[in-house]
Amino acid sequence: MARLGLLAECCEPGYGDAVAIPSHPAEPHVGSVAAKLNWLRAGVLGANDGIVSTAGIVVGVAAATVERGPILTAGIAGLAAGAVSMALGEYVSVSTQRDTEKALLSKERRELREDPAAELDELAALYEEKGLTPATARTVAEELTDHDAFAAHAEIELGITPGELTNPWQAALSSALSFTVGAVLPILAIILPPIAWRIPVTVVAVLAALVLTGAVSARLGGAPKQRAVMRNVIGGGLALAITYGIGHLVGAAIA
Repeated sequence: MARLGLLAECCEPGYGDAVAIPSHPAEPHVGSVAAKLNWLRAGVLGANDGIVSTAGIVVGVAAATVERGPILTAGIAGLAAGAVSMALGEYVSVSTQRDTEKALLSKERRELREDPAAELDELAALYEEKGLTPATARTVAEELTDHDAFAAHAEIELGITPGELTNPWQAALSSALSFTVGAVLPILAIILPPIAWRIPVTVVAVLAALVLTGAVSARLGGAPKQRAVMRNVIGGGLALAITYGIGHLVGAAIA
């Protein structure tokens, strides 16, 4: 009965945000949902980079020459270089983060083994900082420690879920794939139309794609859609204008 009273007290509106009990057992865990949203946002941003960077390359080359071969070669080279760069950067970044998380978890495991009483006091203090009364915080800390002390400390103290560390290979492959998908659009848009329509079709296709990626990223992040779309379109438009101008000047100079 005492535990039921504690749970009821913790769930009262305004009591504090430390304890959250889902209304249905089938509801997804908040942490896993957040992780999936982060992966989706990363995928959208990778596609966005692929669209803008590859479009800049092919439009710049198309401004210097009307030959399909050099344009296609530049586009494919940009796609390959960008995908590899994205994959390598993501792999290094996530690997560094993972190594840091592993080191923190190892330290926490050692502290729990060497001084469990002090760690219990620390866990209770952390719950007090979140708004629980000292007695409730102590009870919560003791019950969580009895259930899984390591997981409890990792989540509340470090913000890490031990079984959900990010896989650097998965991150690298996802980034490379999303970049590649985005890069294919401007390559097709610049190669398929007749010469006179290449750049106009590419510009329209790229700006339309940027509207879509801006809207999707805003929706995933809960941000205002119009602002995100405008940033995307303006930034992409400037990139195309600059690379077209450079390609035109270089083409004229070489000719």
